[in-house]
Amino acid sequence: MKVFLSTGQETSENHYDDALKSHYYKTTAKKAIEAVEQSFSKQPGATVTSVSEDRGEISVVIDKPKKALMIITIVSVRPYETAIDFNVSTDTKLASDFGFSRKLIIDSYEKLNKALPFIGTGLHSK
Repeated sequence: MKVFLSTGQETSENHYDDALKSHYYKTTAKKAIEAVEQSFSKQPGATVTSVSEDRGEISVVIDKPKKALMIITIVSVRPYETAIDFNVSTDTKLASDFGFSRKLIIDSYEKLNKALPFIGTGLHSK
């Protein structure tokens, strides 16, 4: 219910929704940033607006089918273990995006799971 009554979603290590837990990949942060940037540059309606390799952040503006802003955080946990998290805010006048931000995150993770060697989710939860 909470998913459908919000205008945004964020992934985290201990998220109550298993689909929105942090994803880990067997790669370096630099290669993960390149894969994320490449994935979104090919996506119609998406524009990569900022890439900060130093901070491990990428911002993407989604224009279609709905307007949204994505902040993607890439953190190297260990050598060849990198976490990727999403924060999505949907631009809507309504009190809900009807699960759009959640679906956008899940679709993004599915693309990255094909592009990078996926290790697992929520690996470092307490």
